Amino acid sequence: MRYLVRAALAGIVLSFIYINGVAAAEKRFGPFAVDDTNPGVIVLDGDIDVNSGLNFRRALQAAPTAKLVTLNSPGGSVQMGLLIADDIHERKLATYIPKESKCFSACSFVFLAGNERKVDGALGVHQISSDTPDLVGAQLAISDIIEVLNRFETPMDVMHIMFKTPPDDMHVFSQEEVAQYKLNRTAGSAAPQVAAKDALTSIASSEANVKDQVSNTEISTEAAVASLAPEANQQAKLSPLEEFTRRPNRIVVYNGLDLFGDDISSIRMPDAAECAKSCLAMDGECKAFTFNANPKIKRGPNCFLKSSAGRADGNSVAFSGRFLSGAESDPSALTLGTIDPTTALYDDIDLPGGDLSRRPERAATTPLDCRLACIDDELCVAFTYIKPKKECWLKGAIGTPSFGKGMVSGLKKLETFSPARIISLDRGGGLVGGQ
Repeated sequence: MRYLVRAALAGIVLSFIYINGVAAAEKRFGPFAVDDTNPGVIVLDGDIDVNSGLNFRRALQAAPTAKLVTLNSPGGSVQMGLLIADDIHERKLATYIPKESKCFSACSFVFLAGNERKVDGALGVHQISSDTPDLVGAQLAISDIIEVLNRFETPMDVMHIMFKTPPDDMHVFSQEEVAQYKLNRTAGSAAPQVAAKDALTSIASSEANVKDQVSNTEISTEAAVASLAPEANQQAKLSPLEEFTRRPNRIVVYNGLDLFGDDISSIRMPDAAECAKSCLAMDGECKAFTFNANPKIKRGPNCFLKSSAGRADGNSVAFSGRFLSGAESDPSALTLGTIDPTTALYDDIDLPGGDLSRRPERAATTPLDCRLACIDDELCVAFTYIKPKKECWLKGAIGTPSFGKGMVSGLKKLETFSPARIISLDRGGGLVGGQ
């Protein structure tokens, strides 16, 4: 089964290489970066120094179709921040502070210049500072800042906070303040508005134990996935910021991971690629899916479409995962305790002794409930479920296995799940990751 699922994954990978071509290189201009896989986005990551104004224009030349600038900077030169902000304002570019990112001090001017803008990370402001006691120069700088911020239709309350916060301090706006001061703004709105909430997404895959039908799986998977990337680009027209924060631009694929629960629907599909395609076609309602790759299951649903990534659970016949938007970073490895329902459950086996309690687990009335209860209990290393009595016994130690008619036992182990592949949905995109 493992061989077939690896073949299915290979089919998906080959299809996306065919669709998207070879991964393109990133170009850097000081703190700015442009990637050919996503030419509509310029990334600011680092200090704004005396060369940043020129470097930003070089980035604009390298990405003439750019519509959005993402921001992660502690600030720096006020003059360069204002020059970059002016270019953004003139070109009507959108600005975005991703989660886990910060935009402080001079970077705030850049953010506020956005024709469309959104804060998901941290936005911070304070007074300007200078190494020299040049009062006239400071007054001129403040005058420039006020003039520029007025052009950006910056709320007066935000300017008050900026000029009242000492230069050795930083006022970081809470999400409540972001809404109160209307710091988020949608494109073309008469007044700043709070932008729509991010739609997070996903996809994945599993190590199954199938031994035949390899070539047929490769062919069907490749054919199904061949239309995934074009279909992703045929969805409703979105603004540049919505495009980056909501539309899926890559698929994260896992082996042996079941995204358990939060099902929107369950359907029958010929392979994992068609399952992913069904999820993608739901215009953002579907965030993830799990495909059961066990060929022994001939009837009933094998594709489970989900409203969220749900609960991660180990299952060797699962082919599951997530769609990601441009606003989301690549996921790291996930480590969790698992009791694989395909390979770690044993019928008519008892594990006597080692009970964590003198009473059975009341909430667990099925073998599935018992398995999940053991997974959720850090002290549990195994369980035995007695079907006739509907009793679940969680174990803190594993006794000597013995025959027990009508019993089901499971063994828990710690597993790490890394993304098997991260596949671009954008034309001209690339392929990263791999196991």
